[in-house]
Amino acid sequence: MRPPVLNPLYADVTTLNGVGPKLGTAYSNLLRQGRESARLLDLLFHLPDRLIDRRNMPEIARAAESALCTILIRVDRHEKPGNSRQPYKVMGHDETGELVLTFFRGQSAWLEKQLPVGEMRYVSGKVEWFNGRPTMVHPDYIVPADALETMPLVEPVYPLTAGVSLKIMARTVRSALDVLPDLPEWQDASILAREKWPGFGEALTAIHNPQDMADLSPECVAWRRLAYDELLAGQLALTLVRARMKRSAGKAWRGDGGRRKAILDALPFDLTGAQARSVAEIIADMEKPERMLRMLQGDVGSGKTAVALLCAAGAVEAGGQAAIMAPTEVLARQHLSSMTPLAEAAGMRIEVFTGREKGAVREKLLADLASGTIDIVVGTHALFQANVEFANLALAVVDEQHRFGVHQRLALAAKGSADVLIMTATPIPRTLVLAYFGDMEVSKLDEKPANRLPIQTNALPIARLDELMARMGQALKRGDKAYWVCPLVEDSDELDVTSAETRFKALSDRFGDRVGLVHGRLKPAEKDAGMAAFKEGKTRILVATTVIEVGVDVPDATIIIIEHAERFGLAQLHQLRGRVGRGDKASSCLLLYKAPLSETGEARLNIMRETQDGFRIAEEDLRLRGEGEILGTRQSGSPGFRLARMESHGNLMEMARDDARLFLQNDPELKSPRGEALRALLYLFGKDEAVKLLRAG
Repeated sequence: MRPPVLNPLYADVTTLNGVGPKLGTAYSNLLRQGRESARLLDLLFHLPDRLIDRRNMPEIARAAESALCTILIRVDRHEKPGNSRQPYKVMGHDETGELVLTFFRGQSAWLEKQLPVGEMRYVSGKVEWFNGRPTMVHPDYIVPADALETMPLVEPVYPLTAGVSLKIMARTVRSALDVLPDLPEWQDASILAREKWPGFGEALTAIHNPQDMADLSPECVAWRRLAYDELLAGQLALTLVRARMKRSAGKAWRGDGGRRKAILDALPFDLTGAQARSVAEIIADMEKPERMLRMLQGDVGSGKTAVALLCAAGAVEAGGQAAIMAPTEVLARQHLSSMTPLAEAAGMRIEVFTGREKGAVREKLLADLASGTIDIVVGTHALFQANVEFANLALAVVDEQHRFGVHQRLALAAKGSADVLIMTATPIPRTLVLAYFGDMEVSKLDEKPANRLPIQTNALPIARLDELMARMGQALKRGDKAYWVCPLVEDSDELDVTSAETRFKALSDRFGDRVGLVHGRLKPAEKDAGMAAFKEGKTRILVATTVIEVGVDVPDATIIIIEHAERFGLAQLHQLRGRVGRGDKASSCLLLYKAPLSETGEARLNIMRETQDGFRIAEEDLRLRGEGEILGTRQSGSPGFRLARMESHGNLMEMARDDARLFLQNDPELKSPRGEALRALLYLFGKDEAVKLLRAG
């Protein structure tokens, strides 16, 4: 049950005065992506990102070009247009000069009422100078001289949508603040005193009523207070989930090492020190009676797949099964092809299970999983479905974790007493590991296989495309293979970028059938055929979208061209670059950009040229871009924050973790007065699943 004190915040926005069904729909589109009705809580958590300052009140002659000014004038005369295409003009003056107010399609009766001749009026808007005369087009505000207090001199600016103007948004937020209930304080008194933080309601009110830009900085005390509330809610929920996982039936999975040895003997290379260490850490966790929740962070090309297979073999040795989940069907089938010979060498049966398997094939796979005759299954999110049953699931490996939601992760772990290993090729800074996964054990693959050569990375303006085409012709003569990555599948009216389809046509016109195309809108069989043709050398240039970003393995591909590289985040550029440099030949990455570059775009390309250290790239990405990029775009299932910004509030994370852990040691059921207040906090930030765990014991 939600604490009743929160009920006013969960009311529909249409309960506020002046918000009808039409405006309610616009707010739902803006605040809930149109999926559900917007609530007062959504409105209050929709923070302004800048402000309009109308406190600049110069005389007319001293109004600067393009400056936002609030000026007191005496209205002199109205110049009505001769036809509808001409503007309506109102002349006014002060002691220093004349100001022309210009209105396109101005309504005469309304303007005469707003600006009566001979009266004093404050007008506020941007002043432009034409031929030495100051003009204000469509003033934002017109108020009588004795009613200046009715004009908001400092106005917060919010992200808006069609149907919601700034004035409407500001009015609705003020109405929502008026009904904000007085909530119990869930923060520890000593933390509030030390950080000089205001109360929750006070902090929200302050951010929605800024007096200068400093009041809208993520570093201001009001925002830091709200960010800490959100981080604490997340850490409480993660700590409760971990406690529940530890209490739920775990099992010690202990094997004899025989199958692992058979795989090691069959591998065509020796494990790196980091791989051997990571396997040992994971196997040690699996041998404990508590359920494992561990993350394997491995930079691009560091050999995570071999680690996953060896740990899966450990599960099979102990009498269990292993499931390896990939984010795409392309990657699932690639895992299958690389793992099958090694699994067979160790006497294990490995199969693939995706949405593509149908009919009798699917039924047979389901039956064999349930009977235990399949040792290892590789698949996509199809493995989450309720009808997929395992005889004895010991290990669930989730590859590229950030592409799977928390609920899906729990759904897989619920299929038995499985240990969970999360793998990511995106090195994640410590603060983000804490934020998204709690205090999870982490194994790092921080070494590359011995034969890997560094990838030569350069940037080139798109204006030099002809030169690049000539170099591509020479590369094909040498027998090289190249990826050519584009940001879009097809051309867009909104974005001035070359799509994969357009680039494919241009390259095919020049290089014929040596060019292939793969993108996310192709049917699975077409995608597989496109990848296979490139892998086998039937095509030598593969034009693609970011569908190739994760895990695609063509060791003899030595060139990658990333077109409009300025449009990709650092983590994604690093992932894409990792498609080459996988064999023993020298490889190159070319970042094609459209000039001029933004400051951030330039910084991003410079970092890519300077380093191939994924951990440094992740830290820089966090600094430049925020956590959304590092953990994949904010999509459904991505546990993005509403108020906290990791680049600004990451230093609060350890504090929130320690506070949550310490509090739950003393009050695991949240029954004390602060515990009851913390229940309200969990609901407020959508962590009510954790409250259900409390009730379930």
